[in-house]
Amino acid sequence: MRRVAPALLAYLAVRLAGLAVLALWAHRRHHGVWPVLALHWDADWYLGIADHGYAHELGTAYNANNLAFFPLYPYLVKAVAVLTPGSRASTGLGIAVLASLAAAWGVFAVGDRLHGHRTGVLLTVLWAALPVGLVQWMGYTESLFTAFAAWALYAVLIDRPLTAACLASLAGLTRPTGVAVAAAVAGWALLAVRRRPFDARLLAAAALAPLGWCGYVGWVGLRLGRWDGYFAVQRLWRNELDGGRETVRRIREMLASDPRPHLFLVMVTGTLIASAVLFALSVGDRQPLPLLVFTGVLLVIVLGSGGVYFPRARFLMPGFPLLMPLAVHLTRASRRYRALFLTAALLGSAYWGAHMALLWPGAP
Repeated sequence: MRRVAPALLAYLAVRLAGLAVLALWAHRRHHGVWPVLALHWDADWYLGIADHGYAHELGTAYNANNLAFFPLYPYLVKAVAVLTPGSRASTGLGIAVLASLAAAWGVFAVGDRLHGHRTGVLLTVLWAALPVGLVQWMGYTESLFTAFAAWALYAVLIDRPLTAACLASLAGLTRPTGVAVAAAVAGWALLAVRRRPFDARLLAAAALAPLGWCGYVGWVGLRLGRWDGYFAVQRLWRNELDGGRETVRRIREMLASDPRPHLFLVMVTGTLIASAVLFALSVGDRQPLPLLVFTGVLLVIVLGSGGVYFPRARFLMPGFPLLMPLAVHLTRASRRYRALFLTAALLGSAYWGAHMALLWPGAP
């Protein structure tokens, strides 16, 4: 705890600053903060699942089938709400905040393990100060998923295959991109078997890591009576891989065609481009292969999707290893440069969080 305390305190400082800006801005616009954090958009879907369960049929309406949302978070909300006072919405928000602290600790642990204490702290601050960092304290699954992903990758780094596989399986029950964590852990385990052929833990880890994701996808297929049930649901949400054509089209539109793009979409476009650049830098820095597989698969899913464009910065939030080259660079920079950069990141995150919640008309 003494070692991680600076990272957690810095994380809380960034997120509380963002919350303060949101509260002040919302007050001036006569807008409530609580509904933004706990009740709207995806939070409403998760609360609906906690209250009423999943749909039994595929249907034909677009953006209407709740089987697109993975089950761990809503059922965790349902279970914990029985034991706690308040509404399920407050329970969901509380779980997200606690999960964000676990995620911040895991992000620090990975950075500390690879590059030392200062890099771990800076990596945590950078993750907290992402432009869409406000989502970490909303009734969404990003914080819980990042916690599972970070600690699964840390378990890989310290050679704990079964722990990594269990966490990867839980990540696979939390978000569709849990397949990226499963690929990282299972791939690492299978490669390690070549060096340690008699280690049964590695084979068990390779089998267990994708179990959560495959289990939910298979369950949806059984529920709907068709082998591609989950993918049919995703098609109704207009989420299909198209090789990146839609992404390229929207980026070209943002940069060249649209004379007055919405400021939030400009930020999303910048985040996608920056993420691709940071992945190239991560490859150049020779990050451990499991981290590269995780962020690589995550980028393929997000950039290769033909679905909605505006939430993609949020979809990339769990890809914290992408920030590692920047954190390492900041450790070598002058104290003045580091302070200026982190101050700008904090202020930018606070602004974008409030802008996203109060001015952008769609979901984060």
